[in-house]
Amino acid sequence: MGINTFGVIGAGQMGSGIAQVAAASGLNVIMNDIKSEFAERGLAAIDKILSRSLEKGKMSSEEKSTLLGRIQTSADLKDMAKADFIVEAATENEPLKFQIFKDLDRMCSPSVILATNTSSIPIGRIAAQTERPDKVIGMHFMNPVPLMKLVEIIRGIATSAETFKLTWNLAEKFGKTPAEANDYPGFIANRILMPMINEAIYCLYHGVGKREDIDTVMKLGMNHPMGPLALADLIGLDTCLAIMETIYNGFNDSKYRPCPLLRKYVEAGWLGRKSGKGFYEYGT
Repeated sequence: MGINTFGVIGAGQMGSGIAQVAAASGLNVIMNDIKSEFAERGLAAIDKILSRSLEKGKMSSEEKSTLLGRIQTSADLKDMAKADFIVEAATENEPLKFQIFKDLDRMCSPSVILATNTSSIPIGRIAAQTERPDKVIGMHFMNPVPLMKLVEIIRGIATSAETFKLTWNLAEKFGKTPAEANDYPGFIANRILMPMINEAIYCLYHGVGKREDIDTVMKLGMNHPMGPLALADLIGLDTCLAIMETIYNGFNDSKYRPCPLLRKYVEAGWLGRKSGKGFYEYGT
């Protein structure tokens, strides 16, 4: 496929997961974050996951060492110049992503594909920050990346057929099942998922049911593995709000208006699991 070195921008939960599956597929990986300690923390998270697999007999110590040995951490974006394919998995913040793509476009070879793991920001808008819009594409992984099989592949208006095919093949190389989505706010996954979560929050806001009852109805009545409020806590309430705002602004349709309770929790710093409190409370 012509890809030997794979770059990942962001070493958080999503970025480290993407780095792990790329390394497991045999690629050399450069995992970058704004600080060395963040990148090292991401590598430690991968080590922890692999250690559990080792304990369960799903991999050998040699396999674990080999996989970790393929991942290089970085705190300098210029290191991405060595990569043959890059996925950006930074915070869901439009100005931040725009700056990253401007910088990558300047630093990387013109042949390098720049993919984004954005969950809702239009691909065409990101591609417009570069001189290579035909080589910009959405590659939206699901959380947790090592376990979830789906990858949404999103074409921007200028994305070439060659870029799409190579990205699709790369997702399959990672052991994932790709699904094609067109460039509309929220794509497919979050266009369906986030309004459902938002409506569950409205049910709590309006007193239709308590948090446990809302989640129980969806788990047992609709056979969902996790209730929508618990899932929102796992995703991060700030991320849920950012996605809902992108969809709401993209369509200017009141049915996508973020629930005031969601905004209230985010403003209070109740972001879910990562902050220790959201719709549920979590131990540190």
